[in-house]
Amino acid sequence: MSVTTNAAALGSRAWHAMRAGSFATGALLVLVAVGVALHQPVLIPPLAASAALVHGAPGLPISQPRNLVGGQLLSAVVGFLVLAVAGSGPWAAAVAGGLALVAMLVAHVPHSPAAATAVIVVLQSPRPAVFLPLLALATAVLVLFGLLPHRVGGHPVRYPVAW
Repeated sequence: MSVTTNAAALGSRAWHAMRAGSFATGALLVLVAVGVALHQPVLIPPLAASAALVHGAPGLPISQPRNLVGGQLLSAVVGFLVLAVAGSGPWAAAVAGGLALVAMLVAHVPHSPAAATAVIVVLQSPRPAVFLPLLALATAVLVLFGLLPHRVGGHPVRYPVAW
């Protein structure tokens, strides 16, 4: 491989990285803005990981909207169920993370960051009536931002690959 080819490949990777990072950052900033407007935390760490998957690896099955939205919401519900049965604490949180994976695999919506959502639910004990709609809104924002790169400047990988 020539020096010119290496430089072109490096430039292409750098361009992809900057573009992916910019769109992911934009999505996360929107989540922060929504949270500020609603006086509720909307940006939680698993959503940052979800944004990284959507923009860094848009072709992966775990990055697709069904997996992102379904996996996050299902894992939150698992977290609330574990919280109701076992209470809040690190042992229960660990069980919730594992059970969230089981539920996602059975439902065919695996999304690895979502297991952390179940853990957060158990450790933080948010109100379900507030948390679940905000989580649904946040995942919708991530999906919408996932649609942008291909439509703005022709990203080489179309998102979503499947709904």
